[in-house]
Amino acid sequence: MKKVRTRSEALSKEQFRKALQDLWPVATGSLSLRKSPCVREHCQACLKNEGHRSYVLYGKTGNKRFSLYIPVRLVPEVQTAIRNGRRLQELISAAGVTYVNGLKQQKVEENV
Repeated sequence: MKKVRTRSEALSKEQFRKALQDLWPVATGSLSLRKSPCVREHCQACLKNEGHRSYVLYGKTGNKRFSLYIPVRLVPEVQTAIRNGRRLQELISAAGVTYVNGLKQQKVEENV
């Protein structure tokens, strides 16, 4: 038996595709500014307890955690990617709700 798609499901699929076009680059995780000491003896920044600042992307792939150094010049792009990744998660959740509601409506229409 061929599946008949409801109009709302077709619309949501098209809306999802359109929304995806604007979501590049994407990344998941969090960007943190960390301060850490270095290995150089008599480092003025470390002696003043200022440490050395660097950005790190923390995240998880499967069951493994990762941390990735991010150069300062790339921070704005990585922040955009993280925002887009969060927006993508929201879109996936909303699409799932729309999809399931469409399936339920289709079953009701089939039983009428």
